[in-house]
Amino acid sequence: MAGIAHEVNNPIGFLFGSINNSKNYFQDLIDHLTLYQQHYPDPIENIQENAEEIDLPFLIEDLPKLLETMKGATNRIKNISTSLRTFSRADTEHKVSASLHDSLNSTLLILKYRLKANECRPDIKVVKAYETLPEINCFPGQLNQVFMNLLANAIDMFDEAAIQTPYEALVGNPQEITIRTARIEQNTVEVSIGDNGKGMTEAVKAKIFDRLFTTKGVGKGTGLGLAIAHQIVEEKHGGKITVESQPGRGTEFILTLPIND
Repeated sequence: MAGIAHEVNNPIGFLFGSINNSKNYFQDLIDHLTLYQQHYPDPIENIQENAEEIDLPFLIEDLPKLLETMKGATNRIKNISTSLRTFSRADTEHKVSASLHDSLNSTLLILKYRLKANECRPDIKVVKAYETLPEINCFPGQLNQVFMNLLANAIDMFDEAAIQTPYEALVGNPQEITIRTARIEQNTVEVSIGDNGKGMTEAVKAKIFDRLFTTKGVGKGTGLGLAIAHQIVEEKHGGKITVESQPGRGTEFILTLPIND
């Protein structure tokens, strides 16, 4: 992923610069054309016919908008490329300083296609309640795996629920993922990822971090994701991961992580 992102950056950088140059060139041509029209207000018939044929006033008005749209599209690709690099960064033997918000946002961008509406449900809404956080000392690649697993699990749950729920009911009660961050102590930050889904029983909660335990159907889950997430948070980072849930009341995973460890 990091390699692909790097390869994409070069042509995107070229396109971005070319669009900026094109806007300047086009403005120079318009200024030159305007000068002609001021000094030769009555063009010959062939020029008048050509201006009507190409709809010159519309072209002059619309082309700058088109170039601005292209610039926005290249910015979008550039942001995706940056997110891919952030998400797939390789961890070293030692922890490094990293932004949890960058990790969360890059994971959300990668999962964006799964959050969009499909034939069974509307868009899944994502609410971000971020407080100001310092960078923390961590293995960012491993934490990205944790965020990916928690968010993907919530989306899987919503997809399964949508199959059994009328579309109109989901429109009236949108599926929602809420991500909150906060600094709770001098050396501790908290990240919570919650949903308003079906929730889980006490029996499921008691086993949720057990290796090979899964609530998904045959062939859909390995039972390793949350066990690995638990290991990454608690053993690799000296933090803690807990879950709060009730049937019909949604589920919330809460991560507490040291800022400096």
